[in-house]
Amino acid sequence: MSETGSVKFKCDQVAVKTIPFDGMAELNEHRRKLQQLGLIGVDASGIGYGNLSIRDGTTNKFYITGSMTGGKPALDLADYARVVSYDFDRNWLRCEGSTIASSESLTHAAVYESEPKAGAVIHCHDFKLWKERPAEMPATPEAVDYGTPEMVQEVRRLFENTDVKSRKIFMMAGHEGGFVTFGRDLEDAYAVLMKHLEA
Repeated sequence: MSETGSVKFKCDQVAVKTIPFDGMAELNEHRRKLQQLGLIGVDASGIGYGNLSIRDGTTNKFYITGSMTGGKPALDLADYARVVSYDFDRNWLRCEGSTIASSESLTHAAVYESEPKAGAVIHCHDFKLWKERPAEMPATPEAVDYGTPEMVQEVRRLFENTDVKSRKIFMMAGHEGGFVTFGRDLEDAYAVLMKHLEA
């Protein structure tokens, strides 16, 4: 499949029915809380923003919210994709399910590869925090767009050259309002985000 909407990677979608998976209820619960806070939703152009994922066991495979699902009040199995393979250099991934994996899937993959202890990743938008970002918070460069191989390279650079592993949060300076948090599970990743929003 070629680019569609906000998805910039090449995607081989295996259109199979997503089977129930551990963690789906937790994904829905945290997504609902983030949506109520306006951290996930739909922008003025009708484009959905924000996504969550959980690692599938101890592998680098993961379940992630589907592309363009930010505006849905609740998600069911058909709204999740399972990313089973990817190639950063080719800007390519393979996913299973009825939906295309989120446009930020390769960014999530870069976090999972860089931090084996990460069991969950949240990408959301908060414009106030984004504009007032503390100087010490790791950030990708302004010139780097979301969902690109360059973003993956910069995320990996952050893990190699900054304290992002202990902070568990970074800003996407070239993606207005964009943040990524991660943790051992969704509760951990969500707590990191709330700590910064409430600071």
